[in-house]
Amino acid sequence: MKASEIRTKSRQEILDEIDASRRELLNICFQWQAGETRNPAQRKDIRRKIARLQTILKEIDLGIIKNSQSEGVENR
Repeated sequence: MKASEIRTKSRQEILDEIDASRRELLNICFQWQAGETRNPAQRKDIRRKIARLQTILKEIDLGIIKNSQSEGVENR
């Protein structure tokens, strides 16, 4: 997922995506230990995705980028 696509999501959607990615990473780690998968690129890609999501979430929290969907929720 590209950063521009993530920036269009609401804060809650980003948090949900982080949670789902962490679960996916955990499952891949278990598969790795069990010997079911031998593709280290999967783990690397998911870790990078989580980092990208957390970075954009921090940008939203600091006000570096304006997220119109999250602003509408805060004003209610």
